[in-house]
Amino acid sequence: MKRVRLDRWGGQLLHAHGRSGSSIARQARQPFACIVNPQTTTTTRRHASSSAAASPQIVDSIPIDQAPSTSLPSPAPQRAAGSAKLAALHARLSLSNKIPLETLARALVVPSADQNPSFNNSNLAFLGSTFINYHVLEYLVCKWPRLPMSLLYEALRAYAGKESLHQIARRWGVEAAAAPGEEVDPGLLQWKPVASGLQTRWGYVRAEAAVTERYEARRGISSRVVLDDDFGDTVQKPLTGEEGYNHYQHEAYSSLVQAVIGAIYTHCGREATRDFVKSHVLSRQVDVSSMFEFKLPTRELAMLCAREGFDAPTARLESETGRLSRTPVFVVGIYSGAEKLGEGSGPSLDVARWKASMNALKAWYLYSPSNKVRVPSDMLEEGAKPWKAPHIDIGEVI
Repeated sequence: MKRVRLDRWGGQLLHAHGRSGSSIARQARQPFACIVNPQTTTTTRRHASSSAAASPQIVDSIPIDQAPSTSLPSPAPQRAAGSAKLAALHARLSLSNKIPLETLARALVVPSADQNPSFNNSNLAFLGSTFINYHVLEYLVCKWPRLPMSLLYEALRAYAGKESLHQIARRWGVEAAAAPGEEVDPGLLQWKPVASGLQTRWGYVRAEAAVTERYEARRGISSRVVLDDDFGDTVQKPLTGEEGYNHYQHEAYSSLVQAVIGAIYTHCGREATRDFVKSHVLSRQVDVSSMFEFKLPTRELAMLCAREGFDAPTARLESETGRLSRTPVFVVGIYSGAEKLGEGSGPSLDVARWKASMNALKAWYLYSPSNKVRVPSDMLEEGAKPWKAPHIDIGEVI
């Protein structure tokens, strides 16, 4: 009888178990493999088998060449909660907790960086610009009711122009990103030096613009009111070079201020918006008297006195010194009857008379009822006093 060797049985079982385990492990590394019909496959991979039966064909469903994913033009709104710069800006401006960081992050995206209106600040900037211009204009009209229309435009620009709003945004500590993109910190201003298409400027292009652009054509006040933008300027074409870079930079920073004010109105209401405009825009000191530019002050003063029914203005020499020296000084006063309208000094009688006439005109145009004037928006408060209409002058003389 032949002896059976058990050690060989154990070795055969161990080798068989190892081969079956390696086959299972190899199949486990292919979790996305599926068995398909040979007629419907193009790329197949066969497994070696000693069986005579036809082995199944396995196809990988994972594509080898994947299309590269496109990056977003601006950071995702979900990243706003993790931005330290954004939280610092929110606290620096003392904004209400009703304004989420996502809205503040949207205010930092200019349409030149992201053209999607659902993610840029175009809508908020337009809303904020209307509130800024309204509150500034009612303040100017009630504060200086005799300002000429051209001076009113310049004063409005000094308070609410893009250069002024650019300075306000700079004082807020806002920094601009080197280039917009998905990986940029949401707390940085994102813009490009190209035309952004902001819908915050309204105006018309004149039919004769192609001819008059070559010359310095005279534009009247009525034309500036009807055809031009909020500041009486013509609609400009896209700029290039260093001038265009500065222009679009000022526009981007100013749109941030406008968008922040629009966000305040959206989430907090009218009262908070008016208080913010007073604190950040109307609190700036603007010297309106330095904006005057007279061509014929003596003639304009004479026409003003005739319109108001005053006596014709006369110039009187008040004092003089060093008439025969190299540096004489003459002090001339302008009188209407017995009332003194203005006074000026200069190296000659004509210069002193011109300065006296200009000071008299400034005293007339810069008339203000008081330092703290009431504006129409004050009547929207609860328990407001009865409205007393302010004095509004009929306008400039010339």
